[in-house]
Amino acid sequence: MGTTKSDHFSVKQNQIANIAKAIGHPARVAILDYLSKVDSCICSDIVNELPLAQPTISQHLKELKNAGLIKGNIEGNAICYCIDEKAIEKIQAYFTKLAGKLTKQKNTCC
Repeated sequence: MGTTKSDHFSVKQNQIANIAKAIGHPARVAILDYLSKVDSCICSDIVNELPLAQPTISQHLKELKNAGLIKGNIEGNAICYCIDEKAIEKIQAYFTKLAGKLTKQKNTCC
């Protein structure tokens, strides 16, 4: 059986790529923006906030959760979501490190 292309990259590179892919949709960015304004919420709160149907919101929440950007707890028949700080710290550290390298190099190639 062959290897997938992701096998050629480090775990960290794959994690950053998965996070970047997850935030590559404006609806997911809007969900993260909303979650950053509130302590926690349930899916119906997000549905009331965004101009998308509940199944669409649920799919976007699933993608964000799979990427590790949000976490959810079941409370009764609802799920309360919040941003997972660890994922945000991971992506922030990556871009801070990248920006630091570019500052040191003064990127004179272009």
